[in-house]
Amino acid sequence: MNNLLPADTYIVKNATILSNESRLILFKLYQPIIGTVAINLYFTLWSNLDTSQIISTEYTHHSLMAMMRIKLEDILEAREKLEGIGLLKTYLKKGNIDNYIYELYSPLEPEEFVNNPILATTLMSNIGKVEYEKTLNFFRIPPIDLKEYKDVSATFIETFEVSDAFEVSDDKNIRKVKQIDLIVDEKIDLNSLISLIPNEILNHSSITKETKDLIYKLAYIYNLDEGELSELIRNSVDEKRIINKDLLRKNCHNYYTFEHKNVTPSLIYKKEPEYLRAKVNDNSKKAKLIYTFETTSPYDFLTGKNKGVTPSKKDLNLIENLMIDYGLNPGVVNVLIDYVLKINNNKLTKNFVLAIASQWKRNNIKTVEEAIKLCKKENKAKKVQKTKILKKEEKPEWFNRNIEEDKASIDDIAKLEASLNNL
Repeated sequence: MNNLLPADTYIVKNATILSNESRLILFKLYQPIIGTVAINLYFTLWSNLDTSQIISTEYTHHSLMAMMRIKLEDILEAREKLEGIGLLKTYLKKGNIDNYIYELYSPLEPEEFVNNPILATTLMSNIGKVEYEKTLNFFRIPPIDLKEYKDVSATFIETFEVSDAFEVSDDKNIRKVKQIDLIVDEKIDLNSLISLIPNEILNHSSITKETKDLIYKLAYIYNLDEGELSELIRNSVDEKRIINKDLLRKNCHNYYTFEHKNVTPSLIYKKEPEYLRAKVNDNSKKAKLIYTFETTSPYDFLTGKNKGVTPSKKDLNLIENLMIDYGLNPGVVNVLIDYVLKINNNKLTKNFVLAIASQWKRNNIKTVEEAIKLCKKENKAKKVQKTKILKKEEKPEWFNRNIEEDKASIDDIAKLEASLNNL
């Protein structure tokens, strides 16, 4: 990670064509994923551009902090989100004062966004199915029956007349809409995967970069291994021995929903995002604990807690609820699992877990460090409360009271003696 300083300068370069439609897409589709600070940084950099909307003058990061009213580390975190989701590229020239170039790229078109398995799934996970459908309806074109209509539009030849034809050379420097595709970890060995499929079934040379990227994304979002993907690709090859990408997407989705009883693609195999991880450089017990929480998926973490036994479907559904319905990050979920198991006799009681999750969501717990800090605070509060209860129970209620002496009268004594004689 670069050591960004307030004195470091930057200029903004517009590598694309930005419009009001871009703003709408960023608000509706991207903001629920990367948050308001990252979106605000994008718009602030956009506003830095000159009147031609191509390049900016030189600014310092101190001025950027003043404009956005946030800390430098928050700017860096927001910048990494924009880079990760494909909206920004950063270039650095080292010197006495480092100089950066921030290159802006367009968001994906709505159709491209919803057809990207990673972005679509992440958006649905963050806002829920109901809001996801509402968002899609905002971009959908209402169907109009044109059966009784006739296309009477004029053609170019009917409208214009070309008198002289001049030779026009291609200009490759003309501005156009440019986007960055998502870069995901290549969790599978594609060469090994393809070798499992005979050339008689699949034409290996027909696999394009676009197809490879799709396979990597599908493997990532559906947590598929080489064997599973190999079979799914076999079933997605057309008569020309070429992978039908739409059919492959459909087959992966159907396979996943069949295996997981119609639930959305699972997020329980994901780890804490890099930008949310703690910046620790020591070997202390706390640092190692944080590293474990951040670099282990909830699935693997719970499997470890079960001493290698695969978690039950009930526990996995609970974890998925924490990540989808409550929006907790993977590392935070790990802390919650660990905390509940310790204080609840190694039981993940659903209502108890969700009650804590609700509190954490209200407290906007995003990182492992924040979760650990809250656990310590809660634990301390419980110890104090328990101590107060024990102190209260040590002495009976009447211990410190002044009990007045009440002497018996002569008549009371006579009645008592008569009762004793009768006994």
